[in-house]
Amino acid sequence: MSVLSDRHFHDEAAAYKFVEARIWPNGPVCPHCGGFERISKMEGKSTRIGTYKCYQCRKPFTVKIGTIFEASHVKLNHWLQAIFLIASSKKGISSNQLHRTLGVTLKTAWFISHRIREAMRDGKLGPLGGNGMIVEADETYYGPTKEKRTLSTRGRPFTKSGKTGPSNKRAILGLVERGGNVRTFHVVQATKVNVAALVTENVHHESTLYTDESKLYHGMKDHFAAHDSVKHTGGEYVRYEGGAVIHSNTIESYFSVFKRGMRGTYQHCAEKHLHRYLAEFDFRHNSRVALGVNDEARAARILDGVVGKRLTYETTSAR
Repeated sequence: MSVLSDRHFHDEAAAYKFVEARIWPNGPVCPHCGGFERISKMEGKSTRIGTYKCYQCRKPFTVKIGTIFEASHVKLNHWLQAIFLIASSKKGISSNQLHRTLGVTLKTAWFISHRIREAMRDGKLGPLGGNGMIVEADETYYGPTKEKRTLSTRGRPFTKSGKTGPSNKRAILGLVERGGNVRTFHVVQATKVNVAALVTENVHHESTLYTDESKLYHGMKDHFAAHDSVKHTGGEYVRYEGGAVIHSNTIESYFSVFKRGMRGTYQHCAEKHLHRYLAEFDFRHNSRVALGVNDEARAARILDGVVGKRLTYETTSAR
């Protein structure tokens, strides 16, 4: 039987029960006052599905309040369909495809996608790596910036092959724990100063850091247990030294999947939304099959992240 045959994908009342079980594992909690003792379900014929009333603050509520579903007129079972489709698509699913599949307007499908990406942002701040662990770092550039950047002769950032100058492309820094999680950042400019700050803040100082030969990473050995690099300009992509396998292929593989998804599926992304697309691909990498997470478990993880991440259309579409 298909996973999409489950009742909560087709019946709105069942969808409410499914979401309530994830968000309220110990019973309903009032989002207005935080009460949980004097709550009852409203059963009137004209009552909306899944409505409760808190007799501490005397206010009605549903499980949608305080989540990405709040103030949405889209049926909750359609939201669950969208979450599963996005969770199970390795390179994403376009708003146009959601628009056709769910039978909603393109505007609604676009907004649903962004709300779900917001739920994918985990906000974890702990450092990657640790004692005896390897972290790879690399930067890439995707999509043109809205305005051409002009830099003075002094203090220009280093780019690939040691060349300098503005690339007029959006800079992305990626960090990946080998065999573990990835974390990416959209930065205005990839300079030695801000790259060093992000790497040292997000990688455990006892880790071994592997990069390419970019001058952005010069001096990193002072901050970590070890720092080695491979020289791509000399045709070197992996090196073996004393049992160590030195390369940055893991983070480059991640960037490859990201760019294939952005170019092949989404095709266009405004720079102000880039951080959400990065959060989507980060989430999918950090919840991959190799770590024991299948499509259903990945969708459940998204549902666990819907609370406290409301996003309004006006905020999302503002220019």
